[in-house]
Amino acid sequence: MTVRLTLIAPAMNTALREARFDDGPLEPAGRAAAEAAAGALRPEGARVLVSPSVRCRETAQALGLDGAAEPRAALAGCAMGRWRGLRLDEVAAAEGPDLAAWLADPATAPHGGESLRALRERVGAWLEGLEPGWVIAVVEPDVLRAAVVHALALDDAALWRLDPRPLSATHLTGRAARWNLRLGEPLTPGRAEDARR
Repeated sequence: MTVRLTLIAPAMNTALREARFDDGPLEPAGRAAAEAAAGALRPEGARVLVSPSVRCRETAQALGLDGAAEPRAALAGCAMGRWRGLRLDEVAAAEGPDLAAWLADPATAPHGGESLRALRERVGAWLEGLEPGWVIAVVEPDVLRAAVVHALALDDAALWRLDPRPLSATHLTGRAARWNLRLGEPLTPGRAEDARR
């Protein structure tokens, strides 16, 4: 049997806009955009999962998915250690060589948190363990990237080449070691049936 996975990137919040290694509530415009997209998915028959972050939980709520959404620790964003709460430019100014090493080598974690390779392995294990059926998951952008990289057996460095837009849907269909990908569909009412394919 086949897994049909719809990964939804969260709506915009201040941390995403500022390239800050942090979480936080949705911006008013991000919440309004998610509420406007609430009819885009009809989750009848789907399992609904969510990253434990505030922005992902609030996105699921605004999309009308929160009643059925199950938080999953395996879908948490990359643990950023001492960089948590800092903007990318602040890290570059304070720890330029460490940031350069982190950007160049997915196996490193100079911040004392989780490496990008460890993130991809964690998300990959979750992906390979999914039961057949339709799953909708509102996830952090780095989790979405890690799932795509794992599913397509790409090099971990490809994480930097993927740029999910807020409130876009990425579809993976298949099962262990054999996945197909449909990228970056905007969540707009009237496209719900497309998400089931």
